[in-house]
Amino acid sequence: MEENLLKQRKEMLTKLIYDPKYTPMKAKEIAALLNIPGKQREELTQVLELLMEEGVIGISKKGKYGKPEIFSVTGIYSGHPKGFGFVTAEGMERDVFIPAEKTGGALHGDKVRLVIQEEEGGRRAEGTVIKVLEHANQEIVGFFQKSKGFGFVVPDNQKIGKDVFIPSGRDMGAVTGHKVVVSITDFGGPSRNPEGTVTEILGHVNDPGTDILSLIRAYGLPEEFPREVMEEVQWVEETVNPHKMEGRLDLRRLPTVTIDGEDAKDLDDAITLEKEGDIYHLGVHIADVTHYVKEGSFLDQEAFRRGTSVYLVDRVIPMLPHKLSNGICSLNAGTDRLALSCLMDIDGKGNVIGHQVAETVIQVNQRMTYTKVNAIVEDSDPEAEKEHLELVPMFRLMLELSKKLRQKRHQRGAIDFDFPESKILLDEKGRPISIKPYERNAATKIIEDFMLAANETIAEDFYWQQLPFLYRTHDNPDPEKIRQLITFLRNFGYSVRTQQGEVHPKEIQKLLSQAEGREEEALIGRLTLRSMKQAKYTIDNTGHFGLAAKYYCHFTSPIRRYPDLQIHRIIKENLASGLSPKRIAHYESILGEVAVKTSALERRAEEAERETDKLKKCEYMSQFIGKEFEGVISGVTNFGLYVELPNTVEGMVRMNDLSDDYYIFDEARYQLAGEMTKKVYKLGQRVRVCVAGTDKLLKTIDFVLADKEQG
Repeated sequence: MEENLLKQRKEMLTKLIYDPKYTPMKAKEIAALLNIPGKQREELTQVLELLMEEGVIGISKKGKYGKPEIFSVTGIYSGHPKGFGFVTAEGMERDVFIPAEKTGGALHGDKVRLVIQEEEGGRRAEGTVIKVLEHANQEIVGFFQKSKGFGFVVPDNQKIGKDVFIPSGRDMGAVTGHKVVVSITDFGGPSRNPEGTVTEILGHVNDPGTDILSLIRAYGLPEEFPREVMEEVQWVEETVNPHKMEGRLDLRRLPTVTIDGEDAKDLDDAITLEKEGDIYHLGVHIADVTHYVKEGSFLDQEAFRRGTSVYLVDRVIPMLPHKLSNGICSLNAGTDRLALSCLMDIDGKGNVIGHQVAETVIQVNQRMTYTKVNAIVEDSDPEAEKEHLELVPMFRLMLELSKKLRQKRHQRGAIDFDFPESKILLDEKGRPISIKPYERNAATKIIEDFMLAANETIAEDFYWQQLPFLYRTHDNPDPEKIRQLITFLRNFGYSVRTQQGEVHPKEIQKLLSQAEGREEEALIGRLTLRSMKQAKYTIDNTGHFGLAAKYYCHFTSPIRRYPDLQIHRIIKENLASGLSPKRIAHYESILGEVAVKTSALERRAEEAERETDKLKKCEYMSQFIGKEFEGVISGVTNFGLYVELPNTVEGMVRMNDLSDDYYIFDEARYQLAGEMTKKVYKLGQRVRVCVAGTDKLLKTIDFVLADKEQG
């Protein structure tokens, strides 16, 4: 269509549709209204579609055209490597499916306007993106590939789904194989790739450290602290000034220990424990970080911007500079330290019958590790006992109280997802040399139980004081996800009781107990965990489903979590003089943003940590190509089987590689069934696999079933 004619028709249709008297109608009705002959109606439809692509008009579920705001909703687009995507739409319980040809050029993370088509037979709603409202990816990290006269970058984030075109002269001299940062200059469209300029070359894909650095850039994780923060840190004292101890409760006489991993450097919690008759006196002492990080300071602003420390496989990106996190705020043995303490009196049934929160000064007698404490309380190791003779009675008392607290939580229905996490050991060049499951032991459970007790006690205290506060909440699971879980569990002979679609945590606890020791235990646990909602920070106390707790907060890690730091500030101010109406109004005005932002930053950190683990697992398994391992089927899909090895590495057996039969995916039973042989592969089944290949860029591991499995 000639350009001027197209412009005229677009203007004519826009004027019609935006006329206050106009009511939405189909293309043929518009054609009849405008007396457009049948031969030109196809052109009319083309012009309407162009106006839709530009976001000028919208279309209803029934194909009627009108102003976009009449029919559309907004949401965040999540891309898929295969080109399609989903939109989490405002006001909708389920995501909306967006076919590849209807993404409107949206990239992963973009805020979009979309029109939703009719849902049929309970299927997921389908939609069309009509306009990108906000672009999420101003910078993209990826793999550079040089071509004649131009280049392009394959994004590390597969969900972006489109390569970025790099015009000649905008590549900074990058060559094929470089990992680069690209600044997007043109976001492209439905039929056009984004365009950008290389702004930084991170290194060659095979250079040590480039892989992790690429992830750090891709997730926008902060690295160096700003100059003004470091200048502020210079004035922080390296030892506690005796004047700063005045007015504080002095607990330095009490035998005090920290219990952490061998490589921990930021020690933010210490324990004291005594028993008097049937009453345990438990002290949970937390580093008084807010004494050094004042509200509104550069340090405070930067801590809020980071939200949390990030623990990547080869490094820690701390929330606070090392002078604080590993220095004056770390509860190092043999030094006076300022603390905020939760002192609890606990009876023989694990009930907290009294407590005191106080600003204190403590001195840690011994820096203990989980390994050493476990050797004492579980193994009665003579050497470990001899080395820490004076503290052995307290450690045994800790185990005794820990069991009571755990039993108390178990009785009310707290869920204990006890999965082995992986510990990845690297050599000096950052190459993985070992992957082992990191199992919890009695010592890790002691600390977990004591921290939970303090967090619950503090949360309940401030809830009843009706003061502004940050809670750690975990909502009840979505009824639809629970229905899906129950359907799956029936295949394994398990049942879960619900009332009006709701499930009590005791039922989940009972399920995990029934699966304990069975072949499918880990699988049942993981699928159940996936049915749960994510815990988050909120200003309203709505309880914690997983812990079956009415009151819960994060109080115990202010060195590495901003919410803990924030509530320390509230607690201390309340202890000192009570919160004035002005200060209450202040906290009420800021805590909502703190809750939302720190929840989002926590998710970013978790995802980055998970991706670095996947990357190193992939790199580690590349040395075993052709080798066989025994694993467990951890996932079944219509394109293959996921198999998990004992060291927590997971890979895929693709459907195309199941060569002995034609397999059909049985979604109801989560299994693949051979059409001829009737052979079945199902969740939880043990299989022997051979490592077929790895892809470090995609972070994937390919398995094939060993010959005897196929035979």
